[in-house]
Amino acid sequence: MKFRFALLAAAASLAAAPAASVAADHHGKKKMAKAEETIVGVAAGNDQFSTLVTAVKTAELVDTLNSEGPFTVFAPVNDAFAALPEGAVDALLEEDNRQALTMVLTYHVVSGKVAAKDLTKMIRDGGGEAKVTTVEGSELTARVENGDVILTDVAGNEIKVVKTDVPATNGVIHAIDGVLLPATSPSES
Repeated sequence: MKFRFALLAAAASLAAAPAASVAADHHGKKKMAKAEETIVGVAAGNDQFSTLVTAVKTAELVDTLNSEGPFTVFAPVNDAFAALPEGAVDALLEEDNRQALTMVLTYHVVSGKVAAKDLTKMIRDGGGEAKVTTVEGSELTARVENGDVILTDVAGNEIKVVKTDVPATNGVIHAIDGVLLPATSPSES
């Protein structure tokens, strides 16, 4: 299986917490400077993404998602993971399932920064539908329904974008209410 780890780096950025550093201005006075917040840092700073951050750390994707990017991450909120069948998240977080977890996470990452306005333009230009290739290598289909952007994964699951354009220094995050499943889901491995 081929994995594009550049997009994975963006997801890993969600797992690293933002930090502050001390610097001196031109007068020699100390001042606090907030570290740049990558995708991982932004996600780590939001309680709604704690399960995603744990998964990114477990898959060892933090460094990748902290890289320059830019990346677009369709980030499942905690309730999205909780809606999976009982035991699915725990199984994915087991060390023996790291490859499957990596597939699932990279299926949520797109190379490049795709803001909400860019995605809706792609949908309009595509006659009501846009195909987006993920870092994992499979496609997502995006469309607008009742004013909401809906993503359809290759398994046919329809996931709603619930928050758009959360900025990060290396891309953008769009929160989603479900977990996208790639062509070969963990249960098929």
